[in-house]
Amino acid sequence: MKKIVVINGHPDKNSFNSAIAHSYIKSASDAGSEVRYIAIGELDFNPNLQFGYKQRIKLEPDLVKALEDIKWSNHQIWIHPIWWLGMPAIMKGFFDRAFLPGIAFKSNKGHLSEGLLNGKTGRIITTAGDLSEADYENIYKSSGLVQLKNGILEYCGVSSIQSNFIGPLYELDESDKKMWIGKIEDLARIDSLSL
Repeated sequence: MKKIVVINGHPDKNSFNSAIAHSYIKSASDAGSEVRYIAIGELDFNPNLQFGYKQRIKLEPDLVKALEDIKWSNHQIWIHPIWWLGMPAIMKGFFDRAFLPGIAFKSNKGHLSEGLLNGKTGRIITTAGDLSEADYENIYKSSGLVQLKNGILEYCGVSSIQSNFIGPLYELDESDKKMWIGKIEDLARIDSLSL
């Protein structure tokens, strides 16, 4: 059975990102996957890595549980809006605080670091308010995707990461959004059936 964790990086629980997350969860569950959900905006934690890596701050219970769910999964779905060509601050704070040395990666002095989330696959679903996919790719070189896919997830050992872009949202009417929700449900079924 596929074990999927869906992580929503949008701080607003009434956002289109949340609708995407819940549609994905229902479709994946209906297809036989076991699914867990992390809404980063609803977690209780300090997103500031105040001392960098010099001094470890104790992880709050919500971060401990989120990490357990991420480690339990064999497939991760990361959903977030593109704000200032990257992820929302609370999502970046989640990575800063939770994806620490010894937890998500291992530092090897003098050598490349080693990812500790090996054996997991991923999918990144991003939404953009006024940015087209062509502009995101051609003008901005998919900078936010590079940060999350290459700089965080692959660095920590996640592989076979696929990505989907939805935008510009301001051009979508309700029927367009329903069409996208249908595509998300299809992706969930595909993810659930592929191993």
